[in-house]
Amino acid sequence: MRPAPCLPSMQKLLLLGLLLLLLLQAGLYAQPIPAQGAQPDTTAVNKRRLRTIILAESAFYVAGMSYLQFIWYKDKERVPFHYYNDSRGYLQVDKFGHAFGAYVESYAGYHLLRSAGLPRNQSLLYGGSLGLILQTPIEVFDGIYEGWGFSWSDMAANAAGSALVVGQELLWQEQLLKFKFSFSPSPYREQAHGYLGDTALESLFLDYNAHTYWLSMPLSRKGRTGLPPWLSVAAGYSANGMFGEFENRRWYRGMPIPETNRYRQYLLSLDVDWTRIPTRSRFLKRVFSSMFFLKLPFPALEVNSKGQLRGYWLYY
Repeated sequence: MRPAPCLPSMQKLLLLGLLLLLLLQAGLYAQPIPAQGAQPDTTAVNKRRLRTIILAESAFYVAGMSYLQFIWYKDKERVPFHYYNDSRGYLQVDKFGHAFGAYVESYAGYHLLRSAGLPRNQSLLYGGSLGLILQTPIEVFDGIYEGWGFSWSDMAANAAGSALVVGQELLWQEQLLKFKFSFSPSPYREQAHGYLGDTALESLFLDYNAHTYWLSMPLSRKGRTGLPPWLSVAAGYSANGMFGEFENRRWYRGMPIPETNRYRQYLLSLDVDWTRIPTRSRFLKRVFSSMFFLKLPFPALEVNSKGQLRGYWLYY
């Protein structure tokens, strides 16, 4: 079993993926992606911009892999390649995180290449697969260092995240479904004596109870129903009561952790598709384009595995 306080591989790739997205979109995403409809393949390739994107992505990739090799795993013992079956871990919240990280990376990669004028099929091949390309070496590293292990279920989740980007472009020529994330510090952190993080920032990476993953879809694809084109409905998944990967710890740092029941949460809520908000401001278009993966707090309904039905005035 993995050492309890160390970050599982999902957090490593999520951190790298979000940093990649912020760096690339802040510095290179000059032309926001149209909110609806297919992008034509008649745009001339901006070779200078394309070179800049490729160099930036390559530099980030090398930097990320170097960080893992020379800093993250520096004090870890290298062992023969081995596997680790964590498919049941954290009630699969970890797998949603893997898929989300791959989706964000593939989404950014695809749209960056399209913004440089690269044809759709090439952008899908080289950009749409970026999430899987970035995350596979992390799984391989996990397989050769003590305390982790190569996980086929992680690989499947990584592939699913990239496939969600590629599949939608092939089917609808747009990202109709947005894979989103919301975070709210859970009450379990205060009860865990540091096991789930000593601060709210640490709990972002250590406390799966605080994570919710969403699939968000516009209620009106073409705005023909009279509803705003940005108004969406979102289905979410989360879990609670987790003080460990497969079963809950009872002690940490010599202090007791209260006994809790682990349970799954299934949620339904409204949402905003940031990329469909109409604005003439170039700045706001760039801001909204960069927020595509964030779920806006809205009222929500929850059905959980304890058989309870709950309502929230605001869920985030």
